[in-house]
Amino acid sequence: MLVGFTTSDDAAVYKLSDQTAIIMTADFITPPVDDPIIYGQIAAANAISDVYAMGGTPLACLNLIAFPSGKLPEEMLHKIIAGGLNKITEAGAVLAGGHSIDDDEPKYGLSVTGTVHPDRIWTNTGARPGDVLVLTKPVGSGVLFNANLKNWVSAAAMDNCLEVLTTLNRRPAEIMQNFDIHAATDVTGFGLAGHALEMVGETAITIDIQVAALPIMDEALEMYRKGMTTGVNASNRQLVTGAMTMAPALPAWHQEIVFDPQTNGGLMVALPESQAQDLVTALHSAGIQAAAIIGRVTDQQEGVRLIFS
Repeated sequence: MLVGFTTSDDAAVYKLSDQTAIIMTADFITPPVDDPIIYGQIAAANAISDVYAMGGTPLACLNLIAFPSGKLPEEMLHKIIAGGLNKITEAGAVLAGGHSIDDDEPKYGLSVTGTVHPDRIWTNTGARPGDVLVLTKPVGSGVLFNANLKNWVSAAAMDNCLEVLTTLNRRPAEIMQNFDIHAATDVTGFGLAGHALEMVGETAITIDIQVAALPIMDEALEMYRKGMTTGVNASNRQLVTGAMTMAPALPAWHQEIVFDPQTNGGLMVALPESQAQDLVTALHSAGIQAAAIIGRVTDQQEGVRLIFS
């Protein structure tokens, strides 16, 4: 076992030979949207993303399904699976089967198996002083989903949000193979702050993130300014309390964006500063326009592991 459950990595990695290791992961979510096809796409892309975050290639997937068969039509279940299969196929993987149960609330996701060279695994620690951080997708989906329940969000902003969430992390992961990635993770339920803290791990580094440099989804900050939040922002903040310092001039509502929970969020990677702009340029050329340099890694400052400046 090269990477197991003792760390906060995105997936487990087991060595088969000197040339091949398998990546194993599983993830499922409740519906963030009413459309069953889009739900299936988001859930599948979210599960597959863990393989990309380890530097690997997804090969085979198993459906994980909970469905209230007595309450919802079977056609809806078929559409959820069809949405998932759409993203599995787009990832170049295959659907090999799965398991379903009857439950009161729909839940859908995947168990995913992929491969990676044992010497080219990306883990969420390994960042070094002098590295910079690059993020490939904007943040803010959590608050937009909650605000949309109150009809606060424009149709255009929600459409943009769903486009981000249904986009695989395949292309950025492929581009990053050409760079010296020291650490990587995908930004999901713990928010940007929580996943940045995972990247720090037990290493003697501090991560300094420039909040003004963050790519943010349309209208997300406006929702926080209006008083909207999510059910996990407070726990995500608590997760990093004591390890974090926040710029005093940053309004409280603006701070919330770094705790916003994501689904199928972007890849956040640490790499040498000399390569960072070339990576961003390559990502932009591939159509990944939100990609940005968001911070840097420094020697650890006493008592501070995360800085939001």
